[in-house]
Amino acid sequence: MLWKDFGLVKGVAFDSWRRVGSVLPAIKVYNQREVDELILVDIVGHLNEQDPDYESIQDFSRECHVPLTVGGGIKNVEQVQKLLRSGADKISLNTCLYSEPEILEKVASRHGSQCVVGSIDVGIVEGKWICFSNAGKANTGRELIQWAKELESRGAGELLVTSIDRDGTMEGYDKAMVKAVVEAVNIPVIASGGAGTYMHMVDVVKEAGAAAVAAASIFHFTELTPAGVKDAFKGANIPVRMPFRIS
Repeated sequence: MLWKDFGLVKGVAFDSWRRVGSVLPAIKVYNQREVDELILVDIVGHLNEQDPDYESIQDFSRECHVPLTVGGGIKNVEQVQKLLRSGADKISLNTCLYSEPEILEKVASRHGSQCVVGSIDVGIVEGKWICFSNAGKANTGRELIQWAKELESRGAGELLVTSIDRDGTMEGYDKAMVKAVVEAVNIPVIASGGAGTYMHMVDVVKEAGAAAVAAASIFHFTELTPAGVKDAFKGANIPVRMPFRIS
């Protein structure tokens, strides 16, 4: 879920301009639609000098019945601690790590790697996978595989790897990119950017080795559901948490 100002947005290739609803109603819908986890990212947080909106996170977490990962605009360890106290189960770190990577080590040391997600937004520059910061606006010059390994070594418990070029296109994940990261690290890799069909999700798990899939547009703009994803996984013999259903 991409959070901008007072609501949720979605677009293509990180140009997220289209309003798609409010956060609390979306959380309530996803609770019913059998998602395993929710990721909420404040995509303009990096532009603000003030702290994250802890009060809103507290409100969201009260309604969220699954683990909630919060990211966007986080600049220091104190903010991480306040977000965790506000109800976040995990913290996603991205832009701040390029200037202060030791933040990740401090958070992992204090709270455990299980609550730290290293988020990497990736674009293709001159044929190379390059990491971008500031919601995909700033080229960091860092190559993907090198940065993924560094985040793992500094304590990230998971990596959320998003293809900027595939974001919102619903044309499928960048399987080659995901596979390269999976083969380079020993922590779970979440594939993000491009899901448009159930088979896109099945393929990125089976062919690229993703440990999990993240998606947004597919749920906002089609009739497909998280429950349907789980049924597709089950049909493809991919282990997945299936809820108890009363027939």
